[in-house]
Amino acid sequence: MLTEETINLINQSCEKQHSQEFESLAEKLTQEGIDVKTLLGQLEKFQIAVPSWALGAGGTRFGRFTFGGAPRTLLEKIEDVGLLHALTKNSNAISLHIPWDIPNDIQEIKEAAIAQQLRFDAVNSNTFQDQVNQKHSYKYGSLSHVDKAVREQAIAHNKEVVQIGESLGSKSITIWLADGSNFPGQNNFQKALYRTQDSLQVITKSMPKDWRLFIEYKPYEPNFYSTVIQDWGTSFLLANACGPKAFTLVDLGHHLPNTNIEQIVATLLMQGKLGGFHFNDSKYGDDDLTVGSIQPYKLFLIFNELVYGMATNKNNPPLAWMIDASHNTKDPLEDLLQSIDAILESFAKALLIDQKALHQAQQYNDVVMCQELLQNAFKTDVRPLIREMRLRKGGALDALQVYRETKQRQIRIQQRGANALSSGL
Repeated sequence: MLTEETINLINQSCEKQHSQEFESLAEKLTQEGIDVKTLLGQLEKFQIAVPSWALGAGGTRFGRFTFGGAPRTLLEKIEDVGLLHALTKNSNAISLHIPWDIPNDIQEIKEAAIAQQLRFDAVNSNTFQDQVNQKHSYKYGSLSHVDKAVREQAIAHNKEVVQIGESLGSKSITIWLADGSNFPGQNNFQKALYRTQDSLQVITKSMPKDWRLFIEYKPYEPNFYSTVIQDWGTSFLLANACGPKAFTLVDLGHHLPNTNIEQIVATLLMQGKLGGFHFNDSKYGDDDLTVGSIQPYKLFLIFNELVYGMATNKNNPPLAWMIDASHNTKDPLEDLLQSIDAILESFAKALLIDQKALHQAQQYNDVVMCQELLQNAFKTDVRPLIREMRLRKGGALDALQVYRETKQRQIRIQQRGANALSSGL
């Protein structure tokens, strides 16, 4: 483990400059009527889950470039998420992917998570790949398959994932389906959707009462002519059909170019059906790039709707936050540190928006002032706020600096090997 003593020692080298920057920002915000103490508390409570599959080298179907020291077991994945949380104090949960992360010893895994001050977020099922010794193939679908035996196999897998998650203390399952078609006429759209709905209803009914089902959507890939759950509307339709335990999950990369995601977020919040987020960024499609690396203003606008919606739409339950990225040319842990920071910065900036003034400007159709209120918040450098929150919690003022200075990647290469590959991928 990276100790707080080591983090504090490195913090001391930049603490004086941070103090000056924070005091200056705090004074400015206080003059604007913003309660800095409340703001710091909101940032502290915001916790982002890290998916187990993001800890190894990502890539495309054309190849993968490793960095060495990848986590070979679930225990090592928990160690890596523990390191991220020790540095940031904003990543206290790990999201498992089954069957990639089936625990051999439940108690051992739970104790390892507790030692790292982690909990288990949503568990994720996998019916987009065929596994060794699997009786039926998912080549032509899973929950939507024309063959009832295939559908029952996929349903049984999701039930098993729920059981594993329940044993670890998780309270939700995320389902993403690759089901669809590559050519016109291959599927009957209506029948495929009905079969999917029936399968999801069976899974939902089998879940514990305090569990939630998150239904993802995606317009294309791996099927390129049609996807059964292709957009937020279809996910919303299915969530309604499955009842009060089912919700839509928004993955920022699962949209066609120029989609107004912030409007989707607002609509789902209004209906009380937004379950959570998979954060990433994209230039063309489902690129799974570092959060905020391509469209930081869009991320900020989404958080504007989230902040308003979380305060206004009390019918919507607390949201689940998770990163879902794939790293091919970066150290995965460095990429995750950058993503966590980008998410916190967008959230903090959205909290600075004067919602009363914005509402008034909207009432008077003052388009210029609406833009000014948003962009003034967006242009504010909120990094001193995030650093101050982490300093008070024993985290790193500059997480990336501490990660590099303490040679965390080199330590992992030494312990796990230069050619170590992450389990499951």
